[in-house]
Amino acid sequence: IPPPPPPPPMASPAVQVAPRAVSSKTESYVDNKRKDDIRMSNITSARSVADAVRTSLGPKGMDKMISTASGEVIITNDGATILNKMEVLQPAAKMLVELSKSQDVVAGDGTTTVVVIAGALLKQCQTLLHSGIHPTLVSDSLHKASLKAVEILAAMAVPVELSDRDSLVKSASTSLNSKVVSQYSSLLAPLAVDSVLSVVDPHKPDLVDLRDVKIVKKLGGTVDDTELVKGLVFDKKVSHSAGGPTRVENAKIAVIQFQISPPKTDIEQSIIVSDYTQMDRILKEERNYILSMIKKIKATGCNVLLIQKSILRDAVTDLSLHYLAKAKILVVKDVERDDIEFITKTLNCLPISNIEHFRAEKLGYADLVEEVSIGDGKVVKITGIKDMGRTTTVLVRGSNQLVLDEAERSLHDALCVVRCLVNKKFLIAGGGAPEIELSRQLGAWAKVLQGMESYCIRSFAEALEVIPYTLAENAGLNPIAIVTELRNRHAQGEINAGINVRKGQITNILEENVVQPLLVSTSAITLATECVRMILKIDDIVTVRIRSSNRFTRSYEQGKEHKL
Repeated sequence: IPPPPPPPPMASPAVQVAPRAVSSKTESYVDNKRKDDIRMSNITSARSVADAVRTSLGPKGMDKMISTASGEVIITNDGATILNKMEVLQPAAKMLVELSKSQDVVAGDGTTTVVVIAGALLKQCQTLLHSGIHPTLVSDSLHKASLKAVEILAAMAVPVELSDRDSLVKSASTSLNSKVVSQYSSLLAPLAVDSVLSVVDPHKPDLVDLRDVKIVKKLGGTVDDTELVKGLVFDKKVSHSAGGPTRVENAKIAVIQFQISPPKTDIEQSIIVSDYTQMDRILKEERNYILSMIKKIKATGCNVLLIQKSILRDAVTDLSLHYLAKAKILVVKDVERDDIEFITKTLNCLPISNIEHFRAEKLGYADLVEEVSIGDGKVVKITGIKDMGRTTTVLVRGSNQLVLDEAERSLHDALCVVRCLVNKKFLIAGGGAPEIELSRQLGAWAKVLQGMESYCIRSFAEALEVIPYTLAENAGLNPIAIVTELRNRHAQGEINAGINVRKGQITNILEENVVQPLLVSTSAITLATECVRMILKIDDIVTVRIRSSNRFTRSYEQGKEHKL
């Protein structure tokens, strides 16, 4: 038997190590254990927040009942409200709460969508990181994918004119259809459109300040009784304890920020009255002081007073109300300081801070000021305002406080949708159509690219399918069958094919009038990717504890220890 061949000569350690080191740098990324654990902990926490609101997405989504520490109960399916009320402690999970707030500020609608997209992107990132891809490479690919997605959405969008009221109403209805008060969308959608269009300034047509639309809530009746008021509504009664008027025609209205009551000393002190003559003299001076003020007010022709709430002393006393009633002046007291700007803009008048500045040119004019009974309470309405500013008031009604609060939140979302269309005059299909089209086109684009970037973008394209999948799931449909059919229809060129949850099938969603502003979709994609990229880049959490830096305290404690 021939002897076995000698073993090959051993290579030097340098020759063996070099290829392994090169391959670990170029092919896969191996992080140290602590950084990996921190990153995975952040992603898992953020995903759990996204999963909490996922069931409330879409017209058939579930509502959440939130019970606060103070005993307050809120029923809503608005993503921003749900997350805002949740007590989230993990720092990365808090970023998703802030993400929802950002979407609420930018677009006003799509607050649930943006969190669900962020959760799906994080899930894909987790898979990519487990595969050994570096977080920076994943983050850069995500940024490129988001820019490409915004381009695709812009190409799908349909231009709209503000004169096309029907299109605006359709987009507002789509927003309201996923709310608790969806059955009232036929009433609230036109109301939201009319409110926003009435406050648009022709000199600044692209800017809408929703602070010019005041929402006043009044318990009683149903949401059907909600109305748009061309004027002002105060959720309080007229002060007629002294028998003053409750209805004034051809009103001259003053908004005052001073008190019609006896003055007080600047510093805390007491006045001792020794006999009745001095007391009579004080009371007489008080009467003369108030009477002289009311004479100056009456001399300008003013017959309606709106008095700002005072924190220093009573804005009006029983004596001043008595004299105002004698002068036939209608009084609404305790007007909030925050409302003064809106009131003066609406009435086209100036607030008066001192009786010496009370002049006729600072007054506002209206055809009618009256107290109206609504439900179990009363409100004050001011209508027919002369030279009225670009503002409007919506009086929202509801059978209970929960419905009333949700109606206000839903109306705010509808107003924001119309504002989006004023800012960026483009509409896009709803019902999961844009997300499936994005997924299809990004997947095709990923095939053109090379290397890890292609692999990452393909994963992000798959993540966007979470929106149609969730819509189908929440509607009780078969999500796999629906999404597969939706992909097939889009591959055949039907870019507006989407899920019609009412019919339980796939239809041309534009023909079904399910539309949303382009700004809602683009901001959701952009903000979600920005948040996910930030979470990916975090590899450690540093906790800073507050320590006593007072030298005296430290030396005192050391002295105590020394004595012991």
